[in-house]
Amino acid sequence: MTISTTKHVASPLARQTLLDGDLTRPVAGVRPIRILPWLQVVKIGGRSIMDRGAEAILPVVEEIRKLLPEHRLLILTGAGIRARHLYGVGLDLGLPVGSLAPLAASEAGQNGHILASLLAPEGVSYVEHATIAHQLAIHLSAARAVVGSGFPPYHHHEFPDSRIPLHRADAGAFLIADALGAAGLTIVEDVDGVYNVDPNGDGGDKAQLLRDTSAADLAQHKGTLPFDRTLLEVMANARHLEKVQVINGLKRGNLTAALRGEHVGTLIRTGARAA
Repeated sequence: MTISTTKHVASPLARQTLLDGDLTRPVAGVRPIRILPWLQVVKIGGRSIMDRGAEAILPVVEEIRKLLPEHRLLILTGAGIRARHLYGVGLDLGLPVGSLAPLAASEAGQNGHILASLLAPEGVSYVEHATIAHQLAIHLSAARAVVGSGFPPYHHHEFPDSRIPLHRADAGAFLIADALGAAGLTIVEDVDGVYNVDPNGDGGDKAQLLRDTSAADLAQHKGTLPFDRTLLEVMANARHLEKVQVINGLKRGNLTAALRGEHVGTLIRTGARAA
């Protein structure tokens, strides 16, 4: 008699298509584990902060330095005006969006290297996406903060709706923060938050700050936003982060207050439910 040595692993997904939502929902519909619930993610604007040079960067660096004893931080940087020049040249040459994305991401990385170098005396270093994905915990055990690029690594994916990469540093920072189950995400820009109309455009003198709003409401907003509009789309599918705060990093003390839980900018509610 032949004895079968085949091992069977019981699974509700065995021999089923993983594209059927009704079948996967009982397994995947539960709330995922927060991997780094003590982590605070801070996204530093490229054009709004880094492009302004020492006048804007050094006060932010000094504020971060003073915050290190209180928080463990993942600091993500965006691209600035050099990426916009790159987009212009790339589009003129007819480069596909999948080629533009890694080029723009390289500028966000350069901004991250600048920030990490200024924080190097505190043991802060710049790490690449793969390290953030697989070794962030050990780096944050050795240092109180780590710096990386906010651009998601969608480098050769052709999104059909745009010639410019849709997922940039704001959306990338949110995706990382939500995937890690971070305690919060603070987006540091050069305006006090989100306004009902562009404060720097026509009728800007009548602009009103929206101190508390939602991603769903802002998705209907037709005006200018101080972050990538794609951020609103990924917020709608949030699993952990219930809100994001957009603050003015040019005002000293705002970042400190925001990380301490104070309301100093615009709070944007996501689609996540409280645990």
